[in-house]
Amino acid sequence: MDLGIKGDTALVVGASEGIGYESAKALLEEGADLLICSRNADNLKQAASRLKQATGRTVRWFAADVTKAADVVALKGWLEQQTEKLDILVSAVGGSQRALFEELDDDAWYANYEFNVMGAVRVIRASLDLLKKSAAGRIVILGAAGPRMPYPHQLVSNVHKAGLIALVKTLGVEFRPYNIRVNSVSPGRTMTGLWTRRIEALSQERGVPAEEIVNEFTHEIPMGRFATPDEIAPMVVFLASHKTSYVTCQSILVDGGIARGLI
Repeated sequence: MDLGIKGDTALVVGASEGIGYESAKALLEEGADLLICSRNADNLKQAASRLKQATGRTVRWFAADVTKAADVVALKGWLEQQTEKLDILVSAVGGSQRALFEELDDDAWYANYEFNVMGAVRVIRASLDLLKKSAAGRIVILGAAGPRMPYPHQLVSNVHKAGLIALVKTLGVEFRPYNIRVNSVSPGRTMTGLWTRRIEALSQERGVPAEEIVNEFTHEIPMGRFATPDEIAPMVVFLASHKTSYVTCQSILVDGGIARGLI
């Protein structure tokens, strides 16, 4: 299927690893001209090299920490030097802190809010002028299945990722006059660096094999396993394509069936 994005200019934030990296790769494979961003310059440079090896195409990159307003201002300036318009924005920034309510102080709540919500807000703000210059701008935000089925011990992520769904619903309407569609992809449990580190930590903490921890977290997934990042990326690219021209304000689950609510 030709998704119609060949020659479109795309920015992927959080592209150095995991779902962000796989989304960047998939966009390249579909012919998009790619810009990538992440907070660690070394990791980002390595990601750009891997992308070129995988696709034969060069990407432009800029290191910025989206939890820092000054970094995002610098990103905006760089973008305006690199391109006259932006057709696609993918924000693949976020995470979670495994803790009980009583273990979370104000600083933990604020830090996670910066990462999970304000990171996306700042990136959209920095990109909006360029997105308005596209004939059909598309924004895709990576969220999580947690708001549909709140995970135990992941309170801040559950709350903040629910806020991202509200952001998508609101901006999809507000940006309609600019012909910009806004959607999100809500992955379930996906074997990213966050999960491999969490599994390793729990394995060491409990003194049990990592496989036992994996089994604990997979038994309630109808698919019976974690996703891999390259299984999430196709939905990101599909929503960023012209084939979904009538889809906006939506949060699409790619979760192996773990969130079983009707809405």
